[in-house]
Amino acid sequence: MKKMNRILAALLCLAMLLAAAGCKSSGENTPPTISGVMDQDVVAGTEFDALAGVTASDAEDGDITSMITITSMPSLTFQNGKATPESAGTYELTYSVTDKGGETVEAYATLTVTRQTGEAVILEQMDFATASTDSHGWEASVAEGVNASGELKDGAFVFDITDAGSGDGDIQLKKAGVELKAADYKVKIWAKSTQETYAHILARDENAADWATFGGAYNVRIGTEIAPLELNFTSSGEGSAELILNLGKITPNPDNPSDTTPENFTVTIDKIEIYEISGSETRVPVYTNDFSASSDSAVTISAGDGASGSASCAGNGTGVFQIDSYPTDGGVWSIKADIALSGLTVEAGQKYYYSYTLKAENAQDGELLVESATQNDAARANFNSLSVGAGEEIVVTNTFTAENSVDDPVIRMQIGNPSGGASSNTLTVSNLEFGKMEGDLETVKTIDSFGVSQAGDANPDYLWTTYNGTDEDNERGVGTIWTQDGSLFYRIDQGGSVDWHNKLIFGHGANTLTLPADSYFTVEITAKASKPVSCGFFLNPMGGWDPRISEGIDFTTEEQTFTFETTDTLILDMDFEMLFQFGSNTLPDLGEVTIEFTNITIYQRSVI
Repeated sequence: MKKMNRILAALLCLAMLLAAAGCKSSGENTPPTISGVMDQDVVAGTEFDALAGVTASDAEDGDITSMITITSMPSLTFQNGKATPESAGTYELTYSVTDKGGETVEAYATLTVTRQTGEAVILEQMDFATASTDSHGWEASVAEGVNASGELKDGAFVFDITDAGSGDGDIQLKKAGVELKAADYKVKIWAKSTQETYAHILARDENAADWATFGGAYNVRIGTEIAPLELNFTSSGEGSAELILNLGKITPNPDNPSDTTPENFTVTIDKIEIYEISGSETRVPVYTNDFSASSDSAVTISAGDGASGSASCAGNGTGVFQIDSYPTDGGVWSIKADIALSGLTVEAGQKYYYSYTLKAENAQDGELLVESATQNDAARANFNSLSVGAGEEIVVTNTFTAENSVDDPVIRMQIGNPSGGASSNTLTVSNLEFGKMEGDLETVKTIDSFGVSQAGDANPDYLWTTYNGTDEDNERGVGTIWTQDGSLFYRIDQGGSVDWHNKLIFGHGANTLTLPADSYFTVEITAKASKPVSCGFFLNPMGGWDPRISEGIDFTTEEQTFTFETTDTLILDMDFEMLFQFGSNTLPDLGEVTIEFTNITIYQRSVI
């Protein structure tokens, strides 16, 4: 018993000594911490100290900075934390430390190594001197004595109307000599007004002996948000038309004289689109799917960047995409919801169509693609957009000519961005039909835009232009650009739901932005906006997608200067596009917003 008591006493003393020394059992060991690790920049051939300002500590072992090890990918040789990289490029550094209890932690940083360069010189300084505008043959007409004006200004045809006159024709926008052939025509006038008003749209037959028309659209409502006013008519043969928009006094119902054209309002017209549609075609289905329970592979979902979800066939003629969570980082591409086109091959140059019914529990925007299930955008036949409201059931349909051949095509909904407040979603698809369009139908579209340059017809005199989603008949995206007092203005009149729906571009096929080889570049941007708005900023080589700068910009109502730099050099001179992409799932709710650029300068630092 005495021996047992002595053993217990010794154990008690050992426990007390360990406690006094702050020791813990191995199961309670605290992992160490590394502090001070940060990204660094250095010139090739220059020694840098990777441990400068870096420390490591451990609750049990104290300061263990000396135990830090550093590795690099690509490999660098470190001695006492110092290295001298000889090759330019990006190096990923890993800092690692292990305490005496065997716990290891790591920290990461990026080392950017640049080549030696000379002083920065200005390569390109955007000249925003007042640019000429083009009315594309449209002319304003105001009757004598009517207090109104119509002119090109602020990237649009603008009518300031104090008094609308006594008849609809007292205020007009007209274009004469529009050549016609045997075809159907559609005219879309993208307009908005500071007060709701009415318009008449006419297509006058210029070859008729009397004042005859091919057709008209009457009492067309112009709202406070930009939208297309439409006229459809048919020409039986060759001829010409005068297109007329009447904005004068209109009272649709004489019994209700208060419902009439207002006073003191402004009508803004960004662009007018004219479609010439000839020939005919028919749909030839080549694939359908009833989404039976036995065909679960008909719908699949992949979710990354922290998102999660599943796909299945419900057995009631629907495929179900269940999004359990949206990505914590990433973008629209982070969730891919695929509808299989099993056994099909899409042929480049062939015209196709698809149609399916889509219902969403919560509102959902995204990209709508026909592309390879495995190669993604490397084998893409078509690019479109998608938008469905909360609880809404819509028929999604599209006609396209395949840009590339695809051996394993899917209809892919890229839907990684949630609507406001949504953390999950359920989308169901049904009634899928995919097929070929056969016939000789041809649609020729002309855009008369009143900004100074439009991507579809970019002005070779200017480096800058704009592209907006509705230019190619996507659901959303309207905007215009102009210059004034040494500034460039981009006004978004209708925001799009994906980033390419509202895009300002510097560098295009008619006027290239060429960056020379063996140089680094700094882009300096000074701008402000009429209300806070964000965009993605990219410096991307023409003909592919490999951005050398990829950043976000948050514009505010206060002027700011943003500076971005490239981190690698070019082997050859290359043509680039500098992109400001504004579309997002929040932009449509922002309303009209104008961004004013007072300076965009590109500096070049040539390698010595």
